[in-house]
Amino acid sequence: MLLVAAAITQFHRRIVPSKHFLLLLHRRRCFSSPAVEQPAMGAAYPRDESYLENVIPRRIALFESIQNQQRLHRLSLSPDPIQIELPNGTVKEGKKWNTTPLDIAKEISKSLASNALIAKVNGVLWDLLRPLESDCKLELFTFDSDEGRDTFWHSSAHILGESLERKYGCKLCIGPCTTRGEGFYYDAFYGDLGLNEDHFKGIEAEAAKAVSEKQPFERIEVSRQQALDMFSDNRFKVEIINDLPEDKTITVYRCGPLVDLCRGPHIPNTSFVKALACLKASSAYWRGDKDRESLQRVYGISYPDQKRLKEYLKLLEEAKKYDHRELTKKQELFFFHPLSPGSCFFLPHGARVCNKLLEFIRGQYWKRGYEEVWSPNMYNMQLWETSGHAANYKENMFVFEIEKQEFGLKPMNCPGHCLIFDHRVRSYRELPLRLADFGVLHRNEASGALTGLTRVRRFQQDDAHIFCRESQIKDEVKGVLEFISYVYKIFGFTFDLKLSTRPERYLGDIETWVKAEAALSEALDEHGKPWEINEGDGAFYGPKIDISVSDAMKRKFQCATLQLDFQLPQRFNLSYSAEDESKRERPVMIHRAILGSVERMFAILLEHFKGKWPFWLSPRQAMVCPVSDKSQSYALKLRERMHDAGYYVDVDTSDRTIQKKVREAQVAQYNYILVVGEAEATSGQVSVRVRDKPDHQVMTIDDLLAHFKDMVASFQ
Repeated sequence: MLLVAAAITQFHRRIVPSKHFLLLLHRRRCFSSPAVEQPAMGAAYPRDESYLENVIPRRIALFESIQNQQRLHRLSLSPDPIQIELPNGTVKEGKKWNTTPLDIAKEISKSLASNALIAKVNGVLWDLLRPLESDCKLELFTFDSDEGRDTFWHSSAHILGESLERKYGCKLCIGPCTTRGEGFYYDAFYGDLGLNEDHFKGIEAEAAKAVSEKQPFERIEVSRQQALDMFSDNRFKVEIINDLPEDKTITVYRCGPLVDLCRGPHIPNTSFVKALACLKASSAYWRGDKDRESLQRVYGISYPDQKRLKEYLKLLEEAKKYDHRELTKKQELFFFHPLSPGSCFFLPHGARVCNKLLEFIRGQYWKRGYEEVWSPNMYNMQLWETSGHAANYKENMFVFEIEKQEFGLKPMNCPGHCLIFDHRVRSYRELPLRLADFGVLHRNEASGALTGLTRVRRFQQDDAHIFCRESQIKDEVKGVLEFISYVYKIFGFTFDLKLSTRPERYLGDIETWVKAEAALSEALDEHGKPWEINEGDGAFYGPKIDISVSDAMKRKFQCATLQLDFQLPQRFNLSYSAEDESKRERPVMIHRAILGSVERMFAILLEHFKGKWPFWLSPRQAMVCPVSDKSQSYALKLRERMHDAGYYVDVDTSDRTIQKKVREAQVAQYNYILVVGEAEATSGQVSVRVRDKPDHQVMTIDDLLAHFKDMVASFQ
């Protein structure tokens, strides 16, 4: 780290901001929001002018002081020649501490230089304007890559933070891109102010100014003390700094008047963000702790052009129409009650869908060699101490005392499955052993994080754990990938695959990790679907394959999981007898889920199908509509026969007209509307109408049941 002791001393003197900042501050006052808006806002929340006029200039002065010292230091370093290898094998010449990734982009093409957002140097994300320090492998990314998009949205969060700090004098907390991979947010402390959509126009106007000023994202490295001095007026940043490991390199970024604690990296400057919009505002707790300060979170989205922003906002409006929390009101599928927050009540029609999903997965388990088990919901905390969850996950568990001993509701099935494996001596002949469990899980999510069915406290998973030998890893992983492909094709999902490799902090020896990563790589190659490496993002206990699903509205979700685990078998001292019965070997554990949370998958499918369930999954497969009272008895017999065949069929016995009955059945999303009059009753036939089609055809009951059977068998 480049350190300058004089910078701290200088900070404590009277600091005069640079001419550049004073000019920027003057411009900001000239372009401030209209006076008519300010009194109302001031009444709701008096802006801390002292904070804006003293603290921010002081931070900037310290930033510039350290930055100047570090630039001088770099100039004193020898600009030795270095070689920069590109992904295609081409080698470019450069100078240490001088050549930047942007320089290389310019050598390749003008177009790349104009569109590149971020680089990767020897696998580490790197600012385009940050000088290279040695021979390296260089990759360049645009907005069309995950790396480019995530960096773009992270930098947009800084633009949003700048706007919020300038407009409200708030204390900024954290501002990342979202884990879902769509946009960004910034948490900040505003005192008693609650933000809503009425504030967005003013926030977006401030952001537009930052973009128009083409503010560069500048990076410095600081000592812990420098960071504490720089952010001494923001207790949230101070807490973050104090919690950083002693050996952690601390970096600070600046764009315009915003100086922010951030590990980066960032796009070259604010002008790349041509289109930015605020999406929503909500409350959040500092560090997710309900006993801590209440913050305001503003979500945003941004793009390199207005066209893409308009397309996204249009898609968002469409998604709102099909929000699962709205669709359930029309279809009576589920509800929540304040007496059991985060725990869903599935009504009969909702339970039908859940049961169909579980039956579908159970049918696949039968074909694919899985054994279903039932395991307890509640365990003594000794189990979670053995597994490591007590140390790392206890705050997310429901823990209570029984007969002076501590117990916890299970948040996951894996430790219980280790007990099942270990309850008797195992032989290599039993492996791979695939244990599946639909047991109920509980996780103590913060009340503010609960979101319909997508974030709940009580849920079920199509959870399974495969115990196998190291030599079996590849084939088992291939089997799981094929299982995922089969299920998601039926749902109409597309998905992306990423191999997440060994992180900085990991358990076990490197040799085992290398073998495991090689096995996963081979399995992915043989599976045949394109995949990417996600360097250093594996779990601490083993590498994993991340599966990102895209639905009909192009939204991304993570549902399926596939993770290798060397640590739980070791923690539970699991073993099996090898070919030589005197020799004991340790199994490898594969965690996997296809649907993931059944509740979450229910919500995703409901929105994906826009409320129009396919026949095989539908809770309302057919409605029989008698034309008059004369054909009602025939309608009831028809319903009884179809019900006995295993289909969800209802009869409309109301006195409404046949046109009204058909329309009501269409609105209620019945897949088939079966109209019967005196002619059908006499001939033993039925007039069949498909949900969204105006035409109809007359069929015998046997032919209709055969058609229904084919629809279910082909998952239509």
